[in-house]
Amino acid sequence: MTDRPIDLSSLPSYRAPRRSLFSARKFALMASVVAGLGVAVYGFSPSSGPVDVFSSTAHAQVNNEVRKVAQPIGFADIVERVKPSVISVKVNINEKVAKSDSSDNNDDSPFQPGSPMERFFRRFGGPDGLPPGLRGGPRGGRGVVTGQGSGFFISADGFAVTNNHVVDGADKVEVTTDDGKTFSAKVIGTDARTDLALIKVEGGSNFPFAKLSDGKPRIGDWVLAVGNPFGLGGTVTAGIVSASGRDIGNGPYDDFIQIDAPVNKGNSGGPAFNTEGEVMGVNTAIYSPSGGSVGIAFSIPASTVKSVIAQLKDKGSVSRGWIGVQIQPVTPDIADSLGLKKAEGALVAEPQANGPAAKAGIESGDVITAVNGETVKDARELARTIGSLSPGNAVKLNVLHKGQDKVINLTLGQLPNALEAKADSDNSDKGSATRGTDVPKLGLTLAPANSVAGAGKEGVVVTDVDPKSAAAERGFKEGDVILEVAGKSVANVGDVREAINAARSDNKNSVLMRVKSGGSSRFVAIPLAKG
Repeated sequence: MTDRPIDLSSLPSYRAPRRSLFSARKFALMASVVAGLGVAVYGFSPSSGPVDVFSSTAHAQVNNEVRKVAQPIGFADIVERVKPSVISVKVNINEKVAKSDSSDNNDDSPFQPGSPMERFFRRFGGPDGLPPGLRGGPRGGRGVVTGQGSGFFISADGFAVTNNHVVDGADKVEVTTDDGKTFSAKVIGTDARTDLALIKVEGGSNFPFAKLSDGKPRIGDWVLAVGNPFGLGGTVTAGIVSASGRDIGNGPYDDFIQIDAPVNKGNSGGPAFNTEGEVMGVNTAIYSPSGGSVGIAFSIPASTVKSVIAQLKDKGSVSRGWIGVQIQPVTPDIADSLGLKKAEGALVAEPQANGPAAKAGIESGDVITAVNGETVKDARELARTIGSLSPGNAVKLNVLHKGQDKVINLTLGQLPNALEAKADSDNSDKGSATRGTDVPKLGLTLAPANSVAGAGKEGVVVTDVDPKSAAAERGFKEGDVILEVAGKSVANVGDVREAINAARSDNKNSVLMRVKSGGSSRFVAIPLAKG
């Protein structure tokens, strides 16, 4: 319902304001500005009366100077060419996939509770934590949930790209083209890891389609976002590429383009065009404390879209290469501990039992520095590189193993659809059996794991952490189990102290520890206190 303007003069308590010379003068000045937009503006000369300033010599000179300046070029020609390829996507999801009344306040979210996407949109989405493509339906899982997003044709026979979170779980998909026609569509395949989906529009054979760009956008390039914000349809916004290679916590394959073209709820799955009229990315997420555009949006690069959509079209799903390792970044502290000149590569925290890496001889503490001769910058780049290769491919890995470079050849496995999480059955009652021994320079109190109920048989368990220590800053907590210090297995506090003293003797600034926390392990570099 639209609020109507109120006539204040009709109210009983209304008093007409007194007009002052100042307010009258101000009104006259404002009126002259408005009048100047539509009619000639006149000045006054003491001797000759009104003067038409727009036909004066001075005005003619200004006009000539303005004509010499290059006029700004708009995007109308590009938009006219590409806009027909963009579609609005509407989905219905019946109550069988909606959440029950017992769920939390974010019960319209399409993501699993605690998943990376759910956490991202809870933090950065709208007031209800929803992604930009989901309009929502009745809360509490009653009735049909309706979603709206965007997409674009990639072929004349009706294949179109959108986001996985737009069509995930949909019972019915409809698309509306730029000329207002509505068609039914079916989902050909989806990929949750990259948030992409391929749909096929039925009932047509000559749709205008967009081309995916072969190039890589540069920071500062113009970008046009076309989509269906708030269900309005056919909306065009412009901006620039703000950054690239963004990680928003969605998963190991994050490699988003950041743009500042206004993108809102409903733009999800829509294209981001470059000035050549090619799709440089697929809009998938926004950063927004308020739920509206604040100039930070994220697009999936065209290179990723190409590889994923090709597999979805071919077999309806995506297969990724897998080597079976838990990896983490090489921080400057870790690089120093390992004697590396640069903080590059991917540190193997733990190889998975019977995985390709373990079978090939890769061990915890190894650093993978290159794949098939291409340098690996960090852990995310390794995940993306391996994931882009097909299962069964042979790869050559350059590995730093205990200070020595070695080459390992292995055959890629297939990334499991869902990796089984290790049960944390040993995590209860840790630290309850013994107080442990303080290691003041670390800020930790430690005890042999085999002396603490539930801590296992290997390593030393953390029974207390000084909250002001470097260990606390790096995430150590009670119940963590230290398995190795400076590459050596430890079974008691004496082993820990001996390894630390050896690191000091080697003039190390920090010591590397392998720590088991819950069902996974990681490496942590702890700075060594002097003296």
